[in-house]
Amino acid sequence: MTPLARRLSTADAVVIGLSSMIGAGVFAAFSPAAAALLPAGTGAALLLALALAAVVAYGNATSSAQLAAQYPASGGTYVYGRERLGPWWGYLAGWGFVVGKTASCAAMALTFAAYAAPPGWERPVAAVAVVALAAVNYRGVTRTARLARWIVVVVLLALAVTVAVALATGSPDAARLGAEGAGGAADGLLGGPAGWYGVLQAAGLLFFAFAGYARVATLGEEVRDPARGIPRAIVGALGGTVVVYAVVAVTLLAVLGLAGTAATSTPLAAAVGGSPWAGAVVRVGAAAASLGALLALVAGVGRTTLAMAREGDLPRPLAAVHPRFRVPHRAEVAVAVVVVALVLTVDLRGAIGFSSFGVLVYYAVANLAAWTQTAPHRRYPRAFQAVGLAGCVVLCATLPPAAVLTGAAVLAVGLLVRWVRVSR
Repeated sequence: MTPLARRLSTADAVVIGLSSMIGAGVFAAFSPAAAALLPAGTGAALLLALALAAVVAYGNATSSAQLAAQYPASGGTYVYGRERLGPWWGYLAGWGFVVGKTASCAAMALTFAAYAAPPGWERPVAAVAVVALAAVNYRGVTRTARLARWIVVVVLLALAVTVAVALATGSPDAARLGAEGAGGAADGLLGGPAGWYGVLQAAGLLFFAFAGYARVATLGEEVRDPARGIPRAIVGALGGTVVVYAVVAVTLLAVLGLAGTAATSTPLAAAVGGSPWAGAVVRVGAAAASLGALLALVAGVGRTTLAMAREGDLPRPLAAVHPRFRVPHRAEVAVAVVVVALVLTVDLRGAIGFSSFGVLVYYAVANLAAWTQTAPHRRYPRAFQAVGLAGCVVLCATLPPAAVLTGAAVLAVGLLVRWVRVSR
């Protein structure tokens, strides 16, 4: 088995995590989450959903960090599940990650095209973006980290300009942050007929935005000093992302309100709609963020595919490592082909819901695996794993029904395929 090269520093790992999370959440997840709270939801309910998603993400992040320190190999929870719980649990996590994050790749490519492509050209442009970034990943992980660093700088600068312009010119109203419903009535904190169900569904959709720290764990075979570097990178990337999301969420609600955020697939552009130059900055930032997320996603899915192929849970030829670039080149090419097919056929909201289902299953297994770790490898109390596991189950069950049914069907097909293979 040819190992991957350890070429990434802790700072590189933090940047890859930031690029994958910030791109996913700020420019894609707020609109469907706000829509889940309509027709009479409140701005406060969206902020509560964001807080719940962050709490569940933190529980999952501590589990991933604790496991990655003990098992610094490519594959993330696929490896942890196999080592701590058995091959079937590892397969469930790996299959959930591969199918869920492949959908995330499609969502990020479509988000990029929504901001960067002329009308009618969104899908072809998204497909070209997938091919281009797969080519960057093919050339080596250090190139991935270098491009991710520049993307994060561009995105953070664009977000800073966006927030400043939106608050200065968009007539912000602090009342929209409170318990006033989208229909204008004071409906209490949760608002609307959906109540807690709507808040939990919104939190499940927003969880999609926090899942980038898994990319750091899947790169465990390529990070120098992984026992120290990976936990620091995971927690650091998540903490920085929570701050960015909170600032953006408050800005969107103050300027657009809940209904205005739900009404557009490009809410940040809508928030600065009166300023053409600021709108251009938003579109540049959104395009860069989406590309950063897509870059890290393709790398992460490729590494998990590599790990599963090494064990025979996916076709073994996908376990090949390029002799010069030291990357899982066949796995990444296969991922790119599937993502291109998806961007030509799926819609953005459906991709986000399906991705959240698969990733929540993945982290449920991670929390179970971390629960079994013994004292020498334990970095966080078991209560963190309990919160993470309970949150994954609840958010998974309250996602849009179509996402739950489709996700369950795809997981069942994967498990059936493995059962047939093992039986033979």
